[in-house]
Amino acid sequence: MKKIDRQSEFSGTKNVSEQLSVDVKILNEYLAARIEGFSGILELSQFKGGQSNPTYLITTKSDRYVVRRKPPGKLLASAHAVDREFRVISALYKQNFPVPRPYLFCADETIVGTAFYVMAFADGPVMWEPHMPQASREQRTAIYQDMNATIARLHSINIADAGLSDFGRPENYVARQIKRWSSQYTASTSRVSTEMDKLMAWLPDACPADDRPALVHGDFRLDNLILSPDKTRIAAVLDWELSTLGDPLADFTYHLMQWQMPKSKSGAGTGSLLGHDLKNLGIPDLDTYVRQYCERTNRSGIENLNFYFAYNFFRLAAILQGIVGRVRDGTATNPRAAAMESQVQPLAETAWRYALLAGAR
Repeated sequence: MKKIDRQSEFSGTKNVSEQLSVDVKILNEYLAARIEGFSGILELSQFKGGQSNPTYLITTKSDRYVVRRKPPGKLLASAHAVDREFRVISALYKQNFPVPRPYLFCADETIVGTAFYVMAFADGPVMWEPHMPQASREQRTAIYQDMNATIARLHSINIADAGLSDFGRPENYVARQIKRWSSQYTASTSRVSTEMDKLMAWLPDACPADDRPALVHGDFRLDNLILSPDKTRIAAVLDWELSTLGDPLADFTYHLMQWQMPKSKSGAGTGSLLGHDLKNLGIPDLDTYVRQYCERTNRSGIENLNFYFAYNFFRLAAILQGIVGRVRDGTATNPRAAAMESQVQPLAETAWRYALLAGAR
């Protein structure tokens, strides 16, 4: 299998695929009546990156907008929550957190075929490889510092002040996540994985007590961030579909997985820092990055890190299996989605390795 170039494969836009086409005239009339200054759609294209919710770029005479919608067809329960995405982006925008400006949410499925929301286009590069080959050493150092500061700031937001006190049930967050992703993994797979079976049996009883509740992103990683044009800071955080109230340590450890991510032979999976000279690149090692987060969030350290790694690698394996399931069901939005099946088992094996370190037998 030829390895793809993730940066060119997932960057930019393409023509809207036939199965995700929308009636531009109807959409144009709807937005023109509701967005002040909307000057009419000149071009509608589809972003190449992303797996879950189809995302489109609208170009008008004076501005650019982004439409993010639920995919059509059969969907897993509780997935593709564009309404929750819009709510959290709206709340964070008022807190001056780096998210695109939200414009409107539409539950009327007659406009584009499914529920959708519209936000401003954030202009800047997305780095699809965590070692950032298109950046300088100084830019990498700056971005990793700001990325650390951004997730620490997210976990420090006052939930009540943001109007998000009812955005989720923070109690037993990890336990409920294990149950959810076990169920969705089982619904999406037709293969036997001994490691996934052992993880689904071990994880529920191994959960540590939840950390103090916080707003969690659920998929915080470099390729869900838009950088400033000079690649020195985070301009916008994207893809809030999995956001809720929960354990910030689980959220942060998910973010840490790029340091230990199994390398994808096809390049279609998640990027990895394994095998890279981090010091030469200007990227902090794992221990340093954890220490910086702890300093920013007033922690002495992170207990149960091996458990959190086991849980998160298991969770990501289940998420990718869900993407594979959407290929089976005809609702996948990315042509490389099927190739992700090869990542599920390496992720499961990595998760079980950390489970053993955490005391599993």
